[in-house]
Amino acid sequence: MKMFSPAVLILLATASPALAGSGNQSIVTGTATATVVAPIVLTHPASASLNFGRFTRGTGGTVTVSAAGAGSVGSDVTFIPGSTTAADSFTVAGDANRAYSIATTGGTVTSGATNLAFTTTPSAVTGTLSAAGTGSFTVGGTLTVTGAAPTGAYTGTYSATVAYN
Repeated sequence: MKMFSPAVLILLATASPALAGSGNQSIVTGTATATVVAPIVLTHPASASLNFGRFTRGTGGTVTVSAAGAGSVGSDVTFIPGSTTAADSFTVAGDANRAYSIATTGGTVTSGATNLAFTTTPSAVTGTLSAAGTGSFTVGGTLTVTGAAPTGAYTGTYSATVAYN
């Protein structure tokens, strides 16, 4: 039987533990990415508007303008000769080839103390920006005309919203 000298025993008792060897630890470098996209921007040309045209009210009814701009009347409302209607138009700019949603609200047109309500209908509820990062859409609507609406010019507003999908 072999005997260890006291010096060897002290050396073994005070030795540092072994550092992690192969297989006890593994380190690899990860990657991180980020993409900043162009903000979505909705623009309304100053010359554009949802135009319900010129009409007589009769006992009341509706005036509808399609998203393509074609006008029609319902019930006892009648367009006057030469009346023109128009859909509103908007342009969208942002991140190329990105899809977006479109939402519009209704509103009222007002003349003096009289308000006439209307609803709106966009030409699409979604769109995709081109490779250049541009797009557009139009908005039509339906105006409800009361038989008691006074004659005169009516104006109003509504909101359009676009958001990235």
